[in-house]
Amino acid sequence: MELKGEIKNLIFRSEETGYTVLDLRCEDGIFTVVGTMPPVSEGQNLRVEGDFKTRSMYGRQFTAEKVYVSAPSRVDGIVKFLGSGLIRGMGPVTAAAVCDYHGVNALEAMKYPVEIAKVKGISLKRATEFCLEYLKLQKVQSAVMFLQSLGITVNTALKIYRSYGESTEQKVRQNPYMLVEDVEGIGFQTADRIAGELGIGKNSDYRICAAITYVLNEASNKSGHNYLPENILYNSVLEVLRLDNEDAESRVRDNVEDMIMLGDLVRYDTGECVALLTRKNFNIEKSIASRLVSLRSEAEDLKVNVDYEVGKFESEAGFALHPNQKEAVRAAVENGVQIVTGGPGTGKTTIVKCILHVFRNLGRTVALCAPTGRAAKRLGEATGEEAKTIHRLLELDWKDGTGRFAYNETRPLPLNAVIVDEVSMVDEFVFNALLKALPRGCRLVMVGDKDQLASVGAGNVLSDLIGCGEFRVSQLTQIYRQSEDSMIVPNAHKINRGEMPDLDNKSKDFFFEEKDDAESVARTAVDLVTRRLPAYLGMNPKDIQLLCPMKRGSAGTFALNRALQNALNPPARDKREIRQGDSVFREGDKVMQMQNNYQQEWTQTVGGRVEKGMGVFNGDIGIVESVNPQIMQMSVRFDDDKVAVYQYSDIEQLSPAYAVTIHKSQGSEFDAVVVALDANFMLQTRNLLYTAVTRAKKIVVIVGSRKNVARMIRNNETARRYSLLINLIAEECAKNVF
Repeated sequence: MELKGEIKNLIFRSEETGYTVLDLRCEDGIFTVVGTMPPVSEGQNLRVEGDFKTRSMYGRQFTAEKVYVSAPSRVDGIVKFLGSGLIRGMGPVTAAAVCDYHGVNALEAMKYPVEIAKVKGISLKRATEFCLEYLKLQKVQSAVMFLQSLGITVNTALKIYRSYGESTEQKVRQNPYMLVEDVEGIGFQTADRIAGELGIGKNSDYRICAAITYVLNEASNKSGHNYLPENILYNSVLEVLRLDNEDAESRVRDNVEDMIMLGDLVRYDTGECVALLTRKNFNIEKSIASRLVSLRSEAEDLKVNVDYEVGKFESEAGFALHPNQKEAVRAAVENGVQIVTGGPGTGKTTIVKCILHVFRNLGRTVALCAPTGRAAKRLGEATGEEAKTIHRLLELDWKDGTGRFAYNETRPLPLNAVIVDEVSMVDEFVFNALLKALPRGCRLVMVGDKDQLASVGAGNVLSDLIGCGEFRVSQLTQIYRQSEDSMIVPNAHKINRGEMPDLDNKSKDFFFEEKDDAESVARTAVDLVTRRLPAYLGMNPKDIQLLCPMKRGSAGTFALNRALQNALNPPARDKREIRQGDSVFREGDKVMQMQNNYQQEWTQTVGGRVEKGMGVFNGDIGIVESVNPQIMQMSVRFDDDKVAVYQYSDIEQLSPAYAVTIHKSQGSEFDAVVVALDANFMLQTRNLLYTAVTRAKKIVVIVGSRKNVARMIRNNETARRYSLLINLIAEECAKNVF
């Protein structure tokens, strides 16, 4: 459906996102139009394509999917347009003077400073500034309309323009495949379609190089691989390209060679295969290997009686450490790099407390950190000490469209030691940033559970650092944290050993509900979260976390989130909501951030003082505090009491979080956990079930079939992640003499 008319009123506009609300005067009436648009003003002519939608609070509105802007034709419209504020420095009075002098030719005159300078009171300098602003505005509108002609939405078009500016049309015409690398949210398929619209052939070298980069990035982003064996890369690229010609593979190989020569790709012989990876991924792993080996060799010899210091800690704590716990503390004091790994209840937190005690008694400055806000908060509560996210420790800053850490290789952290918890969750990008910020001689202690799922991001840091055999590893096996009638910790260790847990429901905190089909699993899980467990535990249903192996299916997060939202936070006249894609976000909803957003601003009230900062991260959970559907804006209060305001285009980064995947729950701990196991899910593994069970502090309920639980426990296969870290650490060690 199409509307054409003149903009009568500009009700709202977000310069950040382009979301606009305006009244459009058409032949048959005035209509409210909403949607993402290029810069527009009252008086301009608009043609919009979309459809009418009725919203409970605002009535009937036209939602624009495509927007075409044209210049006003009447003098009064031109005055409104020029005086709207879009032309910086030109107000209504100056706009009226320009139109009084030039009449209907005023917009044509705006191309020539000498013509505008003819107007009384406007110098040539000011006229030049006005004309430059006008031409800049024209270029934005022209670029957006050009991109729309290629089937690109206005929202995406504005993202592209922010990246390329006035060169937008030139760059997109020259090589639309650059969009995949340069603009977040544009994948190879979208760029490929644009290229087709522009007449770029299927055999184009631009297209082949883009497919190579796309396959490597997808392998990194979705499967955690830092490289691909060359045969897998070639086959995957050919599948993406779908070329019929006989020399297709030869063309791909030739382009790989060119990209290696230009430095975009790296070839590395692992001894097992020939690896191909992006220069960026290679540099990150090379940097990690170099910094770790340097930290190991640069550690100063601390003159300390470890047994005496541990004894003092034991006396203050009122209990004795196990010999292997004491050995882990000694290793942290004596080594520049140390790893402490163990399952739940094996005393990892106790060791962290003791290490802190020893270092501080030696006058050393120590920082505690973790990959996520939830993990950092949990570490702080467990130790009674301040713990930060790695991003916050490094003080993430965002300037000129680029995120930078304030602490880095040129400005190291003023610390003698850093303890990182939940290190199994750390991806290589963040780990590398942390290592580069550690000063010479700083000790690094990494704490984590090697049997949990690997990080969501690229790499396999903890497993590789243990597997390389070059760093001191303290393996904790003795279980301490359990009461006589608690079965969460013992059953978690049974699962990890490949044994069936006790499913007899005789304990007070570990339960099993036998259900054979996905529909029954889903119904039971929803009932447990909404009715049975809140009654049993006396707790808010939103504090009970439902975990699933997968997103799709009747027992997946998509379906379960809809069911739980309807049960726990149904529509109401006093609850405002926003629809984004297939999800509805309503005031009071539980939500999760699904990707790192280093630019997202937040505020936090601490001791009556309002603090501001930037950065909301993958896995952060919060509650929708307020919704403003009129300007498509939403605020979320996260678990650490940070409040972030989301514009419409950023809401897609959020997902309902009544139910989340087990992968997304890593590093988090919940009082109560319900695990919904659908037997139809293919990738069911032991460490998936182990990770789910170890998320629970007070109670866990598994819903599924015994047969499926047994199948998961038998399946100890873990998806391999291609990484060069072990090879590169070996190379660095060979270069260093200890």
